[in-house]
Amino acid sequence: MKHIALLLSLVLALPCSLRAEEPLVIHLWDKGAPGFEKLRDEPEVMKGSSVTHVNNPSITVFPAPKDKANGAAMLIVPGGGHRQLGFGGEGVEPAKLLNELGVTCFVLKHRLPREEGSPYNIDIHPKQDGQRAMRVIRSRAAEWNLDPKRIGIIGFSAGGEVVAMVVYSPTAGDASAADPIDRESSRADFQVSIYPGPLGVPAGAIPADAPPAFFLVANDDTSHVKPVLDQVAKYEAAKLPVEVHLYARGGHGFGMGTRSKLASIKTWTQRMSDWLVDNGFLAKEKPKAGGK
Repeated sequence: MKHIALLLSLVLALPCSLRAEEPLVIHLWDKGAPGFEKLRDEPEVMKGSSVTHVNNPSITVFPAPKDKANGAAMLIVPGGGHRQLGFGGEGVEPAKLLNELGVTCFVLKHRLPREEGSPYNIDIHPKQDGQRAMRVIRSRAAEWNLDPKRIGIIGFSAGGEVVAMVVYSPTAGDASAADPIDRESSRADFQVSIYPGPLGVPAGAIPADAPPAFFLVANDDTSHVKPVLDQVAKYEAAKLPVEVHLYARGGHGFGMGTRSKLASIKTWTQRMSDWLVDNGFLAKEKPKAGGK
């Protein structure tokens, strides 16, 4: 009986220990997304490492190890064609790599306008969720020991489109807002866009204060090369800091590159790491962009 009691106590304790190891999930609005509060309790659907049916948008927190944390933060937006979110390969995996660089990460689960039966608008709700996520992070910067002037954003494919929506239409905080989160700016201090689509990129010039940018795409990813080249041209016209890597091959959706057979794709993340270092985003005291 003693053995049975001991085994039972271990089984009962197991869920608590597992929960303690699960990342913190923060919903962007306490009562649910504005105008869609009734859908707040609709469950998400997880298939493998992909997520669908997101009705209560959130960020999942991946803190940098205390011995490596440098105050930088990154909002991560997975791809998935606005029909699903590649939460594992384009969310958790980038977070783990950036954690090793001392960056605290937040993986966004935004609403999916192209999912079958979705009530959401492609031009409104992903941007709304991305902007709100930036405000939430900035509002709790002290809690995570973050530098509120070193909060960047990275996106993959459709996630890169959400990055563009946030980066090129930042909104200042409303000092008189009843919700303290809305008093914070949604501005991203730097952007990383990996094989993005065209949505969110302005038809004309980009804002004069658009943040430093890093773009990466494979030349055989034909439908995603032009959005990168278009943005690079706009950065050059505005005389703003930009870096671009156009690989000969690699296709689309290679994520962190670990499953590719191409040496260049396997190591693309080193180019991003170099850029983050050279621009001072990983330093506790950030020098001027451009590494000067």
